Amino acid sequence: MKLSVAIITFNEERIIGKTLSAIHSLADEIVIVDSNSTDRTEEICRSFSKVKFISQKFPGFGQQKNSALNHCQGEWILFLDSDEIPDETAKNDIQKIIYSEKPYFNVYDIEFKNIFLGQALKYGGWGNVKRERFFKNGFGKYSEDIVHEAFITDSPVGKLAGFINHYTYKDIFHHIEKSNKYTSMMAEKMYQKGKKSGALQVVFKPFYQFLKSYFAMRGFLDGFAGFYMAITSSFYTFLKYQKLHEIYLSKRK
Repeated sequence: MKLSVAIITFNEERIIGKTLSAIHSLADEIVIVDSNSTDRTEEICRSFSKVKFISQKFPGFGQQKNSALNHCQGEWILFLDSDEIPDETAKNDIQKIIYSEKPYFNVYDIEFKNIFLGQALKYGGWGNVKRERFFKNGFGKYSEDIVHEAFITDSPVGKLAGFINHYTYKDIFHHIEKSNKYTSMMAEKMYQKGKKSGALQVVFKPFYQFLKSYFAMRGFLDGFAGFYMAITSSFYTFLKYQKLHEIYLSKRK
């Protein structure tokens, strides 16, 4: 078995069929670890013949991703989020590497195209993003952070050709829903690392984040999409520090 594609899911009926259709012919197996979805995610996934579907409680992103890695039997692993699709150039390069007798690297990163409102974002911290997503089985794992987990490897990292297209949010409701979920986990992670938050952080950190995203990182060059992302990044920062402040106060009682 040459290639396992690993994905973790939770209520992804809007996009998972499109993702699986795009990578089904590339993979020898598709390992999906689902966090007890309540929509049609399982039904859609099981309609694809190569899918190995595992449902379990969500312990945090790092642990859930490592659980998916443990189920992979392929010599190589491509790790995707449910809303990520590699383009044809990336898929061709993956095939070239997995059938090569002596690949140059055991771990590869790849550049992302974060797509929102039908356009690929280039600025504001959303462009020129690279992540390690393609690697030989056993040559890396994820940190056990509950959120914003990191890929850990001792191997040199090569660059995969092409892009992964990341279809970010379908609408403002979806964006706020995900932001609420992620900021709760991020606040807990920050608290566990000994960080604190007070009125100054809650007021000024979001303001600074907007200035950074929209002006310093030139998010304005992405037009309305850049403005939207800067505003919502600021809101994300506000939620994160306000929730951290609330956790800190509750622990003191």
